[in-house]
Amino acid sequence: MSVRNRVIDAALKLAARRDFGDVSLTDIAHEASISLADLRDLFPSKGAIIGGFNRRIDRDVLEAISAQDSHDPARDRLYEVLRKRLEVLEPHRDALASIFRWSTRDPLTSAALNRETLNSMRFMLEAADIDCDGPVGSLKLQGLAMAWGRVLDAWFQDGFSFALETLDREIARGERYVEHVEDFARITRPFADMANRLFEFGGAMRRRRHGHAEDEYPHHSA
Repeated sequence: MSVRNRVIDAALKLAARRDFGDVSLTDIAHEASISLADLRDLFPSKGAIIGGFNRRIDRDVLEAISAQDSHDPARDRLYEVLRKRLEVLEPHRDALASIFRWSTRDPLTSAALNRETLNSMRFMLEAADIDCDGPVGSLKLQGLAMAWGRVLDAWFQDGFSFALETLDREIARGERYVEHVEDFARITRPFADMANRLFEFGGAMRRRRHGHAEDEYPHHSA
């Protein structure tokens, strides 16, 4: 096992035993059997350690679902990807509950972990072969990150089975929302294209007038 993974596992073990807010970097270094100086070289903060754990989970999920059948409906593909993510997270439920309680008390940490969640959900959508580029894709990504937070809340409170029920409902809700957004995008796209053409035409006219003004009042050298 790499030293990085040893540190991540040490942080999770400590979080499962007590409030993660009471766990210091020195505690984590001691649990991982490394010096505080070596820990500093690997991770600058507890949040960074959790970010490392999140990326490790991403990799485990992506490797597990690499052979997924892309002919299934999009909602089924996404459900299977996120179900696998919950399966991989299941052994760490107590630790993650402690970590999430800690993060809600620190706005900066909460914002950093939200960015990690967005990055993870981007790869989960890609793994489900669902487009997440452009304005509509950004809305899908943000919506999925919020839905995943509700799934985790259900998981922390009532366990794996209830989390899966919540996941199914959230995906169904998100599917309806995305349909409305995509319909709106299709309806408004011609107007957006027209606005872009008018903007480009206006810019060309301004450049042309500016060029004519320079012709009428040439600069003379002394």
